[in-house]
Amino acid sequence: MSAERKITICFAFAGDRLGGSHISLKGLLDELPQSLYRILLVLEVPDGRIAEYFRAYEQIEDPCALRKPFKVGRSFGIGNALSTLPRAIGRAKLLKDLEVDIVHTNDGRTHASWALAAKLAGARMVWHHRGDPDARGTGMVAPLLADQIVSVSDYALPTNRWGKLRQAKVIHSPFDVEISVDRDDMRQRLVAELGCPEDAIICGYFGQYIVRKRPVAFIDAVDELRKMSKRPVVGVMFGEAKDRSLSERMQDRLSCQTSPPPVTLMGYRDPGHQWIAACDALLVTALNEPLGRTLVEAMLVRTPVIATRSGGNAEALAPDCGILVPPDDPSAMAKAALRLLGHPEFVREVTDRARRMAERRFTKDRHIRQMEQVYADLVDRQLQAAPDGKDLAIETSLAPPQHPVHHQFEGKR
Repeated sequence: MSAERKITICFAFAGDRLGGSHISLKGLLDELPQSLYRILLVLEVPDGRIAEYFRAYEQIEDPCALRKPFKVGRSFGIGNALSTLPRAIGRAKLLKDLEVDIVHTNDGRTHASWALAAKLAGARMVWHHRGDPDARGTGMVAPLLADQIVSVSDYALPTNRWGKLRQAKVIHSPFDVEISVDRDDMRQRLVAELGCPEDAIICGYFGQYIVRKRPVAFIDAVDELRKMSKRPVVGVMFGEAKDRSLSERMQDRLSCQTSPPPVTLMGYRDPGHQWIAACDALLVTALNEPLGRTLVEAMLVRTPVIATRSGGNAEALAPDCGILVPPDDPSAMAKAALRLLGHPEFVREVTDRARRMAERRFTKDRHIRQMEQVYADLVDRQLQAAPDGKDLAIETSLAPPQHPVHHQFEGKR
């Protein structure tokens, strides 16, 4: 007896730290047709921030969570993946019991924890790479265990592409490209809160205070700009401290500079794009960032961007949608900001172009189409590989070009 059922996709999460990858993933989940997909979340921390953020979706606790989870930012390779083997067997049983068709992982710790389990369960695996090109897991493990590697940028992919890396797909993260912000109103709110002069140049930093994002370099760039500019200059940092020693360095740097200090720590605020719109410029000091969300959000709200020529910044800002400067050079960033903001007509030209490019390249519809095609291709391969005797069939509905191709299952497994 045959019966239709949905494609079941498991999204596993390690730890409980929220970041840009979770925002991007939620943009995907919110748009996937519930009539075609069963979305299942497996959480190491069942009552934490991630659980709350994805509260609209079916969730279960990971019954095989590691007692000492892989640490954020620490590289891993084949040895780390093999260390998960005892728990991978239990996870594989869970995936089989839940009839999971696809396991979709989104960060290094989750890749390491679930790659073997997906393989053992016979589920297809999407290895969504959002990290550095030298990540050992993506370079060494993913080519062997993943069925499809997806990257947020071309920069993020390893240069040595073998195995499944040869078929890796670059799919940009989804954004709400229809956002609209009253920049003047938001700027007035920020000026009032800061108590700064109306004609001040307001430079913004948005993101966690971690080494890769170079928050100290931002403080130095604002200080350099203050020395160069005839107008008052203030910096605002929106984010959270994730590194105690780095936070202490930031405080030391602020305390030894002018009074009042050039930069104010604003804390985390949501939605961030409204506060990006309040700034006269976004200074992106980060190094080796695969594809920064705040950079794209700045493009969408027409805040000019001055960014380091590093990581995926140049890829996101192409062509001519912002200003690129050498990395770890606060003086060069300050000079670029001063030149840019001194030419309002050029600023309008750059930001209008940036908005148009972002609207074209980072839409939710485009992201959903591309990801659904990935899922459809994996399901096709799964069914084609099914041994004789399995009552499996697939029906492909031909959709208009603007819609993804959907697949339905028939029969029992």
